[in-house]
Amino acid sequence: MGEIIIGIVSGMVAALGMGGGTILILLLGIFTELKQHIIQGSNLIFFIPTSIVAIIMNVKNKTINYKNALVIIVSGIIGAVIGCKISFNIENKKLKKYFGIFLLGIAIFEIYDFFRQYIKSKKENNN
Repeated sequence: MGEIIIGIVSGMVAALGMGGGTILILLLGIFTELKQHIIQGSNLIFFIPTSIVAIIMNVKNKTINYKNALVIIVSGIIGAVIGCKISFNIENKKLKKYFGIFLLGIAIFEIYDFFRQYIKSKKENNN
């Protein structure tokens, strides 16, 4: 039952374009006994159908820049091969730690960006 709830929450976040896979990895890491390599591999499988649905919705809404998307896709494939080779050589505990550091970095950036936008909007409203 827990996996169903994790899937639904992750799918909703993915549909919003906010990294549903990151949420999936986090929740599976907290609420299951799976190893980090298995969790991250499961995320990749999860990503395929959720991405297809998101692509269909974004094509309908005409919110895709195809030129940028092609560059990102090709670069992403290259990065995926490199990242996969690297992750196979990292033990489970270290991979978990590195993922945690990655999430912490994202959280710090998002908090910083939120306050930057807040201050900017306050200045614009005061003028």
